[in-house]
Amino acid sequence: MPTEKGKVARRDFLRALGGGAGLAAASGSLPTSAQADSETNEEKRKARYRETEHVKTFYRVNRYPTKR
Repeated sequence: MPTEKGKVARRDFLRALGGGAGLAAASGSLPTSAQADSETNEEKRKARYRETEHVKTFYRVNRYPTKR
């Protein structure tokens, strides 16, 4: 809704911007087909966390001072 020769009112601009955002959000939430889990029970139970040297260094360097 132009107010003066091609100028768009602030409210009209924000209204159009909000409508565009609503359309973008609605298009992103289209249903997709469900997929089954591809891991076997054995793979689910295996150990995943490993305390490697760089992890140990991270823990050592970022440790808070202890209260004495």
